[in-house]
Amino acid sequence: MNKTFSMIREFHLADWFTLGNAICGMGAMFSMMTYLQSSEVMHIYFACALVVAAMVFDVLDGRIARWRQKTSPMGRELDSLADIISFGVAPALIAYGCGMQGLYDRIVLTYFVACGVSRLARYNVTAEALSQGQDKVKYFEGTPIPTSLLLVLVLLVAAMQGALGPALWFGQITLAGFILHPLVLLFALSGSLMISRIRFPKF
Repeated sequence: MNKTFSMIREFHLADWFTLGNAICGMGAMFSMMTYLQSSEVMHIYFACALVVAAMVFDVLDGRIARWRQKTSPMGRELDSLADIISFGVAPALIAYGCGMQGLYDRIVLTYFVACGVSRLARYNVTAEALSQGQDKVKYFEGTPIPTSLLLVLVLLVAAMQGALGPALWFGQITLAGFILHPLVLLFALSGSLMISRIRFPKF
């Protein structure tokens, strides 16, 4: 008979670090929602710092799994779900909170998250083939979703310089009555690179 909470008991050490990744991502989103309520810029700093912390957890969970030689399909799925929270949805929400709130901005940010989900799904179904029988994948197809940390750092610098809302870098463009902030195109580029077939070596 299955024991109550047996799934939690079966978690490996690396899985707990993966959950730390997801928790940081959720914390980042809560911080941005608090910023939208209070307009206190320190909450943007907190949100960006939590995405950085999520990256630390993401790196550590992989290293711990290899060190302990304990990996599982569940761990891989857990990692992907945590990544989409911390490096997909959280950066999009940070961008929205920083001022990318026009209709076109929201379309681009949704596209970015959809690309991230697609990228992770493709990786999960092709990881075994890409590893070529080895323990480790030799290269990525498309940029890994954690590269969105670079976008978060750009927004952090913008926040530190007061370039938020109407003062957002590169201003805004009105097309057919709807607003586009050119800065959001960095998210369109990032998303497109994630779903590309370009190979990037994995170190």
